[in-house]
Amino acid sequence: MAAAISSQSMTCTRLETVFNRCFQQSENTRLLGGAAEPFYQPAEPEYDLHLLFYREDFFASALHEVAHWCIAGAQRRKQVDFGYWYAPEGRSNKQQKSFEAVEVKPQALEWYFSLACSYPFQISVDNFCDSGELPDTHCFRSSVAAQARQWQFDGLPVRALQFFESLSDEFKTGVDIDSLNFEAEALA
Repeated sequence: MAAAISSQSMTCTRLETVFNRCFQQSENTRLLGGAAEPFYQPAEPEYDLHLLFYREDFFASALHEVAHWCIAGAQRRKQVDFGYWYAPEGRSNKQQKSFEAVEVKPQALEWYFSLACSYPFQISVDNFCDSGELPDTHCFRSSVAAQARQWQFDGLPVRALQFFESLSDEFKTGVDIDSLNFEAEALA
């Protein structure tokens, strides 16, 4: 399917350029790397741009944070980190289920974005068990795949579609949404 990924072609500055070209003017928002942790900062009186930070120079982090931003409605985009909570590793089963419920849509979108730029997508439950193993991801993978298929049928959210198409153009993948195959078994 995808050609070998070269580090030169998968630079985060390309993602920033695509995002900023799509949304800096229209949505008053910039994508920036180099952060210790991902973070969304709504505009403040002394700085009139909304800032979407991704972790260090991690390509997947940039795609993931853009996915969150594409889903966040107007009210959420007025709140620091879209008003979401984050519990670090060591979550209880209940906390993990809450995390996964919030992450289904962003990870489904991240999967789309990864395909648009021919970058490998990996599901992330972001929580190791006491043994150092990841928890069972079968249900979560199925939910992410089901959401991706639902958007394939209903259409992507407007900003997500714009970013997807721009990524496809930038990375010259020519990805057609209707031809994509979203099966849970494809997720690692």
